[in-house]
Amino acid sequence: MRTEITPKRRTHLDAPDSVAAFAHLAGLADGPERRALRDEVVQAWMPMAKRIAGKYRGRGESVEDLTQVAALGLVKSVDRYDPDRGNAFESYAVPTIVGEIKRHFRDHMWVVHVPRRVQEARNKVRIAMKELSPTLSGRWPTVSEIAEYAQLTEDEVRTGLEALDSFATLSLDAELPGGDGGQTLADTLGESDAGFDLVVDREAVKPALRGLPEREQTILYLRFFCGMTQSCIAEQLGVSQMHVSRLLSSCCASLREQVLSDAA
Repeated sequence: MRTEITPKRRTHLDAPDSVAAFAHLAGLADGPERRALRDEVVQAWMPMAKRIAGKYRGRGESVEDLTQVAALGLVKSVDRYDPDRGNAFESYAVPTIVGEIKRHFRDHMWVVHVPRRVQEARNKVRIAMKELSPTLSGRWPTVSEIAEYAQLTEDEVRTGLEALDSFATLSLDAELPGGDGGQTLADTLGESDAGFDLVVDREAVKPALRGLPEREQTILYLRFFCGMTQSCIAEQLGVSQMHVSRLLSSCCASLREQVLSDAA
């Protein structure tokens, strides 16, 4: 025998009268009939789940995703609801769906981990700002006004305001407000400057250079500061190009070993 879900309305306009359906569902063993009736009950209550999901729009998550999360909470409610306890299904389903949505925000939407007390402060601050703003002639409420309204300390309000910025990230490709020519946040970020590393390397090698014999210092200067070839250096110093090559190799190895030893 099939149990019909009547269109009789209850607490909300989207809450159908499914008392008889739940009673019938509780007496059915697992099988095609029970699964079909369960799906009908879920579909009948989906408008309520969508309404609850809609209350959380504008918080960084799409309505479609929120509706899916709410639907999951609804399915859990239908599966776990026990009509013999005497409570209406709506009073059981609403907290379950809301809890599922809040869990989704807590687990998936925060960009950085924040303690629960900070999340609670953020929620109180957000609600206070939303409710106070229409009464303040177009200006944002002050920290003290938010603290008084939300019954928080001013430090807790500041913490909540900081947490508002941790809820979602700003893309590096996002245009800066008031910028010219489509300047993005990435355009304002610095980058590594190899010049600083060069300064550090030069300062590190100076003591070792001063310890070399004068001829080796001259060869290094002509090669790396004047840009002369080994053949030109050899001609100027009156030695063979092979000898200049050996001196350069031994000097560089000695300098490297000494600098690394000093750093260690």
